[in-house]
Amino acid sequence: MQAVMEATLRVLALVGTGIVAGVLFAVAISVMPALIAMTPDRYVVTHKLLGRRYDRIMPFIVSGSALIDLVSSVRSSGTPRVVFAAAAVCLVGVAVVSQSKNVPINRRVKQTDPKDLGPDWQDPRIQWRNWHLMRTCFAVIGCILTAIAVVVS
Repeated sequence: MQAVMEATLRVLALVGTGIVAGVLFAVAISVMPALIAMTPDRYVVTHKLLGRRYDRIMPFIVSGSALIDLVSSVRSSGTPRVVFAAAAVCLVGVAVVSQSKNVPINRRVKQTDPKDLGPDWQDPRIQWRNWHLMRTCFAVIGCILTAIAVVVS
């Protein structure tokens, strides 16, 4: 029974960190360049549409994956313990950057009327992209570390 529990945790850790890294990577290489290329009014409308689904599910996947890596660390010994713990720290990094940097920008954009941007509107796209790239790096490194921990377990 314990072997089944350990295998289940490993699969969940890989799936969770893979989803987080994959979604953030896709946004970084495809979605964000498209948003930057748009006119400001079109960007605001599109940003609002994109955020509807991501904002609801990604925090649960990120925190759930961090928790699974942490539990896997506690249940492991030796090298896997350290590597699972490092992966969990990376996912906490994703969450911290998301909640402290990207989410406030998202809220500001959601409150913006695309028909009334005005000359004093401060375009958040480059700042949002830069923070997004940081959390994407955390996510990809976390996924790689989780994979390493699973393989060496």
